[in-house]
Amino acid sequence: MAPPDGGWGWVVVGCCFMVTVCTRAVTRCVAVFFVEFQDHFVADYASTAWIHSLVDCSTMLFAPIGSLVANRWSSRVAVMLGGLLSSCGLLLSSFASCLEQLYFSMGVLAGLGFALCYTPAIGTVGCYFHRRKALAYGLAMSGSGIGTFVLAPAVQLLIELYTWRGALLVLSALVANLCVCGALLRPIATKRNEGAELHGEKAEGRRMLMRRPPDHLLLRPGVGNPKLAKEMEDNLLAVKAATQLKRRRFFSRHFPSVQGYVFLLLPEFAVLAASFVFLASGCSLPFVYMVPYALSVGVAHQHAAFLMSILGVLDIVGNITFGWLTDRKCLTTRRVSCYVFSVAMEGLCCLAVPLLRSFPLLVPFAALYGYFDGAYVALIPVVTSDAVGAAYLSSALGVVYFLHAIPYLVSPPIGGWLVDVTGNYTGTFLLSGAALLASALILATGTCVCRHKTAVDEDLNCEHARHQDSQQEVDLV
Repeated sequence: MAPPDGGWGWVVVGCCFMVTVCTRAVTRCVAVFFVEFQDHFVADYASTAWIHSLVDCSTMLFAPIGSLVANRWSSRVAVMLGGLLSSCGLLLSSFASCLEQLYFSMGVLAGLGFALCYTPAIGTVGCYFHRRKALAYGLAMSGSGIGTFVLAPAVQLLIELYTWRGALLVLSALVANLCVCGALLRPIATKRNEGAELHGEKAEGRRMLMRRPPDHLLLRPGVGNPKLAKEMEDNLLAVKAATQLKRRRFFSRHFPSVQGYVFLLLPEFAVLAASFVFLASGCSLPFVYMVPYALSVGVAHQHAAFLMSILGVLDIVGNITFGWLTDRKCLTTRRVSCYVFSVAMEGLCCLAVPLLRSFPLLVPFAALYGYFDGAYVALIPVVTSDAVGAAYLSSALGVVYFLHAIPYLVSPPIGGWLVDVTGNYTGTFLLSGAALLASALILATGTCVCRHKTAVDEDLNCEHARHQDSQQEVDLV
């Protein structure tokens, strides 16, 4: 069936919203525990940072497992199982007696549970929406911002009332609600066959031809004959569609175990993948070190936690506004440009952090960084879906988040090592900004190259079709 763009789909959006609250927002709030863990276990910055990096790494590293479970059984099974594992992981973390135990219980076990929940929930939203896809993802992904806004000061208060062990117990109970969210993810029946794929490829080819200037059609003989011109255009679309379908059939025939991963052949996805690696290397550092940096420059504990709340509020605004804007007709074809702009602005914000040494100056940073963070987070599933198609979205998201794993694992400890060596946070935030700007540059450059290659291929196909048409005219004469 076609995506309903509403109905039960809004319930699915609400469930995905709660999933992002209980996964991404809870992961961000691990930064509030940073100083508590460091003081309790008498550890340095690099050792303590491994906790946050392991949570992020496990969530992304096991993302393909979440996609496989969802494809083999259902998103409902994956999310409910993930909720159980992550709740148990946080529960065990509250009884930890050393950092190594936290590495396993919070870093690995809870991270695995988050992975089983996150990707299947996001993929289910893509199955229910097509025309309002960006808005639906904006609302669903805003859970990370709203959750950060509410949980950051709440966790700080819980730590003051019940110590960090009691706060983890409360978070464990909150995360258990993922099982309820999973139960509400009703599977939607979809059909995919070769005829549908061929039709989809023709439609995509037609959209690509419509983006080209109309004067290139004037180069064809027989333009004065509308019927002949229409036949030539259909032939071009059929050739393009048949080529794509033949390549997919070859991949499926020789690699049947990875039939759902034929999108890996697309150059657009390869460019996205390279960009995501650099993005993951820089985006997690501000969430880990913003609170410790604020404390190091004399900001009070409550004000430092409030910075996370400000970031969360603007994260919500970025999610929803960019989701709504990129659904407009004037920006539907510019979603990649909007994504590149938001990532580049995040990088510039990070480069300015070493100059901000008071709470009033850190507030604008938290606001801008949070806004553009929400913007690009909402657009990741959208630009991925535009590149690979809705049929492969769940598997593609598993690969995308898998690519985040290693950078999420190593970047916070590297940032902590820079703090230990230099005695300040300047190198850490400069590293974050440089990685984000590199991500934006790679995607912008790669997209331009892919579009140029597509234009050249279209011109060659037009030339081939013109030659065939000329040959037909000669034969008729």
